Order: sequence, then structure tokens, then C-alpha cells
Amino acid sequence: MGGSLFKQVGVVGAGTMGNGIVQTFASFGAAVTMVDVSDAALARAREAIGGSLARFVKKGSLTQAQADEIAGRIRPSTRLADLAQCELVVEAVAEKLEVKRSVFQELDRVCKPGAILATNTSSISITTIAAATKRPEWVVGMHFMNPVPLMKLVEVIRGQESCAEAVRGAVEGARSLDKIPVEASDYPGFISNRILMPMINEAIYCLMEGVGTAEGIDQVMKLGMNHPMGPLTLADFIGLDVCLDILGILQRDLGDDKYRPCPLLRRMVAAGRLGKKSGKGFYDYTQK
Repeated sequence: MGGSLFKQVGVVGAGTMGNGIVQTFASFGAAVTMVDVSDAALARAREAIGGSLARFVKKGSLTQAQADEIAGRIRPSTRLADLAQCELVVEAVAEKLEVKRSVFQELDRVCKPGAILATNTSSISITTIAAATKRPEWVVGMHFMNPVPLMKLVEVIRGQESCAEAVRGAVEGARSLDKIPVEASDYPGFISNRILMPMINEAIYCLMEGVGTAEGIDQVMKLGMNHPMGPLTLADFIGLDVCLDILGILQRDLGDDKYRPCPLLRRMVAAGRLGKKSGKGFYDYTQK
């Protein structure tokens, strides 16, 4: 594999997206500090990364020695202060503005001048997040796709104050991970979720109104539109709570009720049926 443009990288948030970003940077030679609020969360992330690397070894994409080297480049921590020497920090915490702004306020305090502070947000304004810092020119969006080690796309979003050097660093940093960066403007949902979420929402309406079964709706999109995965399956993999959050942001920030979340989606989230991560969503994953 090639080498990461950034040699010292921090990732805040060790959930599904966070640990995938950690694994990807470590796979391309970066020393990665992975930060989360608890040792238990960090242990779960290490286990997930270990499982992912083991699958690459099984497929022959990595040797066991290479997998061990990648794991050895990852340093878990519960302290944001440990990111002080990082050239790039990627935030991947919950899709909640107040949580992200709190993280960025602290990153602004502890990170060295000139460090690029990136958010993996899938829909929240980069400009609004950056305004929590005294260095908004160094804040950009780097929206990775799930599963991060496999998916090529990274949306790079320029906030109102983002400087050309920070955007260029994010673009070139993505390319150094063998990703394909696509630049987007700072509007709600950017490109990917501005298009994807209304499609998922409409598929849920079709299910709620009895237009088709979950399997039928997904088959139509797979076989008729050549999508690799149906929209309801994809929603389960994203997380129905995440879909609900993004649709809420689109509706509020664009002021258009065409983004109104389907009542069935709200009901499923309220019931704790969040998709694959909870075991049940539009499909049952407990028996698989």
C-alpha cells in the first residue's frame, strides 16, 4: 500500500465510522491516536478493527504480519490532549451539532497551529461547526463512506471560512489513502445525503403504505436500477437513527417538507429498531 500524506493522525469517536477511519489511516502507515470517552468503547473498537483486519488476511489481501503492524500503529486514548501533535484530526462522534461543537472547542484548545481539523459529519454545516473554534479556516469536512476500509468516496466540504491549504490537504490526504475525493459545497446533506436520504425515506413510505414488501422494494432497486444494495437494507446498515437525524437536519435547514421523515421511520427508531447495530431494523439480523 502507499503512504498516508499525514503521519500523525487523530480520530475522535471510535464507533463504526471512527474505527473504520482509524483502520484506514493505520493501513497506509499513519500513527493513529483513537480517542473515545471510555476504555470500553476503545476496546470494542479494537475488537472491530481486529475482526476487519482478520477478514482481509483471510481473503489474502494482507498477511498476518501486515495486519499486526497496522494494529500496532493504533494508540487508544480517552484524552483529547493526546492529539496535540497530530497533523490531521478527524471527528467522528454522534451526528449532533452540540456534541460536535463541544469536541471542536476542545480540539481548538489542544491541537497545534496548522493542524487540519476535519469533521466526518454527513449533513451538518461545516461552517457552523467551525464557528466553535478560533481557527475556522483550518476546519473542513471529510465525509467517509461506510465501510470506510472498502469504500472509495470521500466528500470534502469547504466551509465558509475554510482556507485553500486545508481543503487541499483534505483532498490530497484522501488520495493518499487510495480514496477518490469529491468536493462539495457547504449545504445540508452535501451531495451524498441530499440525494440518498430522500430515496431511503420514499422507500420507507412505500413500505408503510403497502406499495411493496421490504424485500420487493429492495429487489426493484437492485435489479431494476442496478443498485448494489436496496435502500431499506442500506438504511439498516447506516442506522435508522442516523437516517432520522439526517432527514431532520435536511427538513429544518432547507425548510422544505419534502424531507419530512416518514412516520414509520420515527416509530421504528422509538422502538429501538435501529438496523444492523441493534439486531433488528427493516430486517432481522439476530438469526444471521
